[in-house]
Amino acid sequence: MGKVAAAGVAATVAATACAVAAVVVGRRVRSRRKWRRVVAVLAELEEGTYYALDLGGTNFRVLRVQLGGQRSSNLERDVERQPIPQHLLSSTSENLFDFIASSLKEFVEREGGGSENSLNRRRELGFTFSFPVKQTSVSSGILIKWTKGFCIEDTVGREVNECLEQAMTRKGLNMRVAALVNDTVGTLALGHYHDPDTVAAVIIGTGTNACYLERTDAIIKCQGLLTTSGGMVVNMEWGNFWSSHLPRTSYDIELDADSPNPNDQGFEKMISGMYLGDIVRRVILRMSHESDIFGTVPSKLSMPFILSSQFIAAMHEDDSHELTEVTRIFRDILEIPDVPLKVRKLIVKVCDVVTHRAARLAAAGIVGILKKIGRDGSGGITGGRSRSDVKMRRTVVAIEGGLYTSYTMFREYLNEALIEILGEDIARYVILKETEDGSGIGAALLAASHSSNSVDSVQLL
Repeated sequence: MGKVAAAGVAATVAATACAVAAVVVGRRVRSRRKWRRVVAVLAELEEGTYYALDLGGTNFRVLRVQLGGQRSSNLERDVERQPIPQHLLSSTSENLFDFIASSLKEFVEREGGGSENSLNRRRELGFTFSFPVKQTSVSSGILIKWTKGFCIEDTVGREVNECLEQAMTRKGLNMRVAALVNDTVGTLALGHYHDPDTVAAVIIGTGTNACYLERTDAIIKCQGLLTTSGGMVVNMEWGNFWSSHLPRTSYDIELDADSPNPNDQGFEKMISGMYLGDIVRRVILRMSHESDIFGTVPSKLSMPFILSSQFIAAMHEDDSHELTEVTRIFRDILEIPDVPLKVRKLIVKVCDVVTHRAARLAAAGIVGILKKIGRDGSGGITGGRSRSDVKMRRTVVAIEGGLYTSYTMFREYLNEALIEILGEDIARYVILKETEDGSGIGAALLAASHSSNSVDSVQLL
């Protein structure tokens, strides 16, 4: 995608940002509390130990954060990651949350050596739940739909915090959900905690999403609403963004049709780690049908999602002369031995094209946010000013997710596209700052903030 095309996508994303924000805010909340108070985990936090559960993909994390009563650049924390068994992604709500609660209980037990007093003591939990939710209060929300490969019908329409709390009760764990947040909001909270210039957060991992700080008067659904801070956090749910300007191919159309959620999460299916491997697989499968590159078409190559984004990254970044990593993955995962070197090179090229497109689309989305809030040098989507009239400010975007943090070529392509679209003069003010366990730690910080201050319940528009 050239500079003009990339800029066109950015403009399209920006132009729809108002509408996306309006819909999301309309579904979400109206709040009269300051954002500073929500992230006011600064000097006012109580000392103590707080927990977070981060459920946002095929893995979940449990975290323990120790607070010392004042802001610190180094938060003491323990983190444990655990994969979710495949069968639980389409099981029942009780089975999924019982499994999570059991793992959380084991993690908590290690704090007090497994003593009965340790389990009986009431604890505060920040619950990062990275799926579309209709927020009903700071600590509760109703699941609208599953994404990222989950398909558990009996959870849709239920309060997810209650599902978790009931499971914790069944497992004998005395814990209360003090804050229910999206992964991007948790990441933004941690980013803002460490750097007050943080204005947005982006997750690019198994799935993808973004949120940003917006003026209340710029949100269509909030016209006439006065907040003490004059601002609000908008959870965009940008994975569900769609536009005819997006470069959709036959592989994207087929993947969408075969997915558990057809016609949903169109943007996510083009850029996130859940789907990149399967796009590559579909391209290679078509090549094997049309050009006989493997002889008989291998049966494993027809299995959806057999190639994860980790395998794509490993093949793409294979710098050995004989591309031995490509050979290993095709032999061990796809059961295709003796792949010729010229075919291995072709496979690396496919990985490069798919990853390059995904990274540039993600960059265009980030620029769309910056354009909407006037941080792209234009003065805002309706500012009507030239770049020469605008004084740029340091702008930090907190970013998290394995696809960005662990996939070097994806990260490089995204950064290159950001500079290409914004221009070097503007791009030097924009800082993409990686956070570590931000979505979970941010939730623990918000749980701490909520537990030490009375917070008004959220009212729906």
